[in-house]
Parts: sequence; structure tokens; C-alpha cells
Amino acid sequence: MGLKEDLQQQGFKTLEEEAMLNLARTMVLLEDHSTQVIHQYGITPTQYNVLRILRGAGSDGLCRNQIRDRMLDRMPDMTRLLDRMEDAGLVERERSTSDRRQVPTRLTEKGLDIVNKLDDPVHQSQQEAFGHLSRGQLITLIETLTQIREKLPVKTPLSHP
Repeated sequence: MGLKEDLQQQGFKTLEEEAMLNLARTMVLLEDHSTQVIHQYGITPTQYNVLRILRGAGSDGLCRNQIRDRMLDRMPDMTRLLDRMEDAGLVERERSTSDRRQVPTRLTEKGLDIVNKLDDPVHQSQQEAFGHLSRGQLITLIETLTQIREKLPVKTPLSHP
């Protein structure tokens, strides 16, 4: 089904409008698909993103702003998110004795276990969404999306004011 039919539209004013709406609609469907997988493990997609980032950081962990800067979505209250994740036993934070402003966040065993268990289901979800595309199509998609992001006047959400 085309986007016009999916949105029950007569048409679009420009190709750019159609492309923007197509991208937005596709992103919503992809997010819904991955959210169903992640929720089965008792966490949110945002929490999964934090767990994934911290796993990549290793045993040193990361401070709040370092995590925030690596998030896929803007996270206005990273402290509150980390508080909830700490209460759930997914992460642990420890004030530095040499610099009290530094509070590295690390994965707990529980957090590491969940993010590791999600590897295969997330991969399967990605295969369901993109597996029908050829390698060349995937590369073209990646390159096209990169070009769009690079030309945007504001580089969000990964850059913060």
C-alpha cells in the first residue's frame, strides 16, 4: 500500500513533503515494531538505548552527559531516567572521590543480562524490517539518510544546546 492510501490522502504538495511524511510514517511503524520486542523484557526503548550505550562503554561506565550525548532521542531529564533505572537494578552510579561532580553510571549484572538477552530478538526484528532489501539497497538507504542528516541546519538530537 502506498503512502497516499495509508494516510488516506489525495496527494502531496511536493515530493519533499511526500518524502518527509513517508519517512515519518515508516519511523513510527519501525518504532512500534521494536517497542513490542523490547517491552517483553520489562524495559522501554529509551532504557534499552541506555543499556546498549553503557554496554559499549565497558566497565568504566559513562557520566550522565556522556550518555545523553549518545542517545538516539533527546532526553531532557537524564537524571530522572537514570534514577528509575537504578531503582530497577539496571544500572549503578558511584560518585568519584577525586571529583564529586563525576558520577559514572555502569551496568549491573541485571542490566547486562537484559541487554545481552535482547541481542537476538532485536536482530530478528531488524531482519523482519530490512531483511527483504538487498545489500545495495541498504547501503543506498544508509547513504541517503546520512546525506539528509548532514544537510540539516540543526544536528539534533545528538547535539545539545
